[in-house]
Amino acid sequence: MHARPVAPPKPRPRETITIVRATSPTVSFYRYLYDAVGAPWSWVDRKKLDDQALAAIVRDPRVEVHVLYDDGVPAGYVELDLRSPPAIELSYFGLIPDFIGQGLGSYLLTWAIDEAWSREPSRFWLHTCTLDHPDALPLYERVGFVRYKEEIEMVDDAPFRAPRKSLG
Repeated sequence: MHARPVAPPKPRPRETITIVRATSPTVSFYRYLYDAVGAPWSWVDRKKLDDQALAAIVRDPRVEVHVLYDDGVPAGYVELDLRSPPAIELSYFGLIPDFIGQGLGSYLLTWAIDEAWSREPSRFWLHTCTLDHPDALPLYERVGFVRYKEEIEMVDDAPFRAPRKSLG
């Protein structure tokens, strides 16, 4: 994405929804979010990091973890990586499975896009792959992301060995 989308962010789906930045998340809280959101999609990259390495990332002031809450309960999160200016990467994004199908994903994603573009980056980008939720890529394209690179890699550390088609 090289320009802010024309469409405004989606309105908050209901009054019980809030987004709060975890300014210095504990490693255990971050691992909870990562596992709760990523387990169904075989997220493993951050599991490979020891606590010190993970803390160095998530506590870096240029990495922002924003947590979506529904009535005080964590429902998902988005991680913005501002460490390579002037670009911003959407490092991680997703919902805890109990909250999928309620319109929260498109709300959180358009919120993240608006948040990123408020900093006027040269581009806002992400990686996705065929192991992610089947609606992930169509959602990204609907909100304005454009494919710019595709590659096939083998994933040995997922619960199963499978080809992963990465878009990013």
